Amino acid sequence: MEPDDPKAYSPEAYDGPGVDRGMLILQGLRGAAAWSWRFLLVAGALFAIFYLIGKVWVGVLPLLLALLVSTVLWPIVRWLKAHRVPSALAAGLVLLFSVLGLLGILAAIAPTVVDQGELIVHQAADGLQLLTDRLAGPPFNVQNDQVTAYVDKATAWLQEQATRIAAGVLTGVSTVGSILVTFALTVVLTFFFLKDGERFSPWMRRFVGPTAGMHLTEASARVWRTLGGFIKAQALVSLVDAFFIGLGLWWLNIPMAFVLALITFIAGFIPIVGAVTAGSLAILVALVSLGWNTALWVLVLVLVVQQLEGNVLSPAIQGRTMELHPAIVILVVVAGGARWGIVGAFLAVPMAAAVVTVIRYGSEHLDLRTGRVRATDLSQRTPEGRAAAELAEQIAPVFQLRAKQAFEQAEGERGEARQVVTSDSRSERTGAFRDRFLTPLLRRGEGRDVPVANEDARAADLAEVDLTAEPDGHPPGTLPPRA
Repeated sequence: MEPDDPKAYSPEAYDGPGVDRGMLILQGLRGAAAWSWRFLLVAGALFAIFYLIGKVWVGVLPLLLALLVSTVLWPIVRWLKAHRVPSALAAGLVLLFSVLGLLGILAAIAPTVVDQGELIVHQAADGLQLLTDRLAGPPFNVQNDQVTAYVDKATAWLQEQATRIAAGVLTGVSTVGSILVTFALTVVLTFFFLKDGERFSPWMRRFVGPTAGMHLTEASARVWRTLGGFIKAQALVSLVDAFFIGLGLWWLNIPMAFVLALITFIAGFIPIVGAVTAGSLAILVALVSLGWNTALWVLVLVLVVQQLEGNVLSPAIQGRTMELHPAIVILVVVAGGARWGIVGAFLAVPMAAAVVTVIRYGSEHLDLRTGRVRATDLSQRTPEGRAAAELAEQIAPVFQLRAKQAFEQAEGERGEARQVVTSDSRSERTGAFRDRFLTPLLRRGEGRDVPVANEDARAADLAEVDLTAEPDGHPPGTLPPRA
């Protein structure tokens, strides 16, 4: 019906069994509103959580660092406990030797890093300027003021970092508190995690109840495994990257190859972004020191090592420990670095991996409740996790029954709707036949008065007749004789 048709605005157009478009639009808006307020509620809760974390970051940072360190040292402590070493003594010995080893390494490399760190930063700034000048000349002829402004900002930032390094100022001290206090809190928390970590799960089950305790125990065990696997895998991958890149820089006679290899190892704990940053720094130093040809060889070296790492080494070492898409890794690293600096960029990926681990655990239980998988098909880390999976499998028929009832109800409603549509269509055919054939014939009759009820009954009977056939010798469109 055209919009300009007067019948479109008549009262009859708004009456009848048809579906009103406005009702469908309203139903869609209700669904969108339901999803919207839930999304806003979740977003508000996340904002509040991150806001509170930012306010107490001085205390949250040692806690997160202690968790990561504990996941690395726990296998040694567990081995000592299995050989009847007391928990406190085992945790204390492992932590003591770890701290002494870390301090020894820092004492050995600190003089070299301090002496060459400022020079590396200055050379990186000079390399950026050379790269900009090369792009401005033929054959590139890039004359972009915005690119130049970005390069100037990057150069100013690098020079600022060099000044801070020379002055002995550590970036981020004002944000995370004193480095010594953070280090001390991390050591203390790590000791208690190693000593009393096994008591946490039983206490949690007593506090939240048996059902929720089973899920929390299994989820926490998986998160613990994910964090430990991330640290150990990234350490090994970073060590391999640093070794081969450092060896290549030494073979190419790049100055400060050891410090650049050390930067590569440390930056490797920030996946993707750290490797790109360290490789770019090595290329800029090579460009300033030995020219374009050597810088291109360093670029080839960095690309080859990173391709081997990304396609061979990381999948073999990490396996399913992380399994995060590179786009997610880049986003969380950028977000963590923008909010909490280098420390935030370092912690962003393991925290995101922990969250994804919990989501996967919930997805497994959804599959158990839908009947798509069985408890024996899943691998659990704890006996509580196996019990929770078996319980989910036992109650799966309840959810399947509810789904069947909902399906049958929907099918019944569709059947009723089809009957209504069929009845309406039959009434329309009856009325059309009466108006087109029966009424004119009766009006041309021999003056007999036919009651309206008989007329409607006659029309209903005749509506069922196939008008294209010729029953009893009567041509199409003619009436059979009334009995």
